[in-house]
Amino acid sequence: MDIAGLKILNAERRNRRAAILLTDLETGSARVIREGEPLEGDLAEAARKAFRTGTSGAVALDGRQYFLNVTVPTPRLVVVGAVHISQALAPMAKIAGFDMEIIDPRTAFATQERFPDVPLHAEWPEVVLAERPLDAYSALAAVTHDPKIDDFAIKAALEAGCFYVGALGSRKTHAARVARLTQAGVSEEAIARIHAPIGLNIGAVSPQEIAVAVLGQVVQVFRARGAAVVRDAAA
Repeated sequence: MDIAGLKILNAERRNRRAAILLTDLETGSARVIREGEPLEGDLAEAARKAFRTGTSGAVALDGRQYFLNVTVPTPRLVVVGAVHISQALAPMAKIAGFDMEIIDPRTAFATQERFPDVPLHAEWPEVVLAERPLDAYSALAAVTHDPKIDDFAIKAALEAGCFYVGALGSRKTHAARVARLTQAGVSEEAIARIHAPIGLNIGAVSPQEIAVAVLGQVVQVFRARGAAVVRDAAA
């Protein structure tokens, strides 16, 4: 067992970064591969698959047997807006394996009675995200329809490299949002990463259906990391 490699792997886990301990099963020698590290050939494909699925296992590479011990952070879903969509989304996100939390400074909406089993922050996103920063294994869904609340969180998510950024609203609403973000210095390339209107195009109407569409799109994008992402939005 490579103790030094395991220590590095555990450090990456604590810092919510994905990594692989690659061990040669014949010699016992090992190395740590961090997500995003340049790789080539069959090793690159094996590592890409391991990071995407989070599944450890043995692989044959260049005629040798290796074991890939992969650690991937638990995906985090941060929802800005304590609304009906969020109420429906919370139990589904938990079942799907996401750590979900809600941010909404509107204390009339952000109550434990409405969200008894979800970490709830009745503060402005600026305050919460300073203490609990977003990262590459975070998804952000902005659903308040209020630019004063949503815009900062969306900009922060883009800057943090969140794997998913979605925003509720019509195309007209999103066009106004794009203008505001552009004025705030967000690049065109970054803005293009926003899924808006939010959610898969399943014809969702009710808050519950929109929650299904949002979670489906979050899962789709998460599992497509490192591959071409299908952009199929509506809601």
